[in-house]
Amino acid sequence: MIESAILHIILLVLIVVCALLVAIFKDLIVAAITLAAFSLLLALQFYLLQAPDVAIAEAGVGAALTVAIYVIAIRATKRM
Repeated sequence: MIESAILHIILLVLIVVCALLVAIFKDLIVAAITLAAFSLLLALQFYLLQAPDVAIAEAGVGAALTVAIYVIAIRATKRM
């Protein structure tokens, strides 16, 4: 029981760190990749909370599809 609580707290801290890094990074590609890490950590948290269907949706849509769209959009624009 205590190990599970510690794991949840560690995951929550990592999620907050990833969210802060997404806001801090100036390079948009790096921010998009950090957003993917954020989404994967969130999917792991959902899985640990015994919601595997939500975890699969978050991993598929949040980590894969959304980040791919962001990267394609960023690469299609000019950098200054």
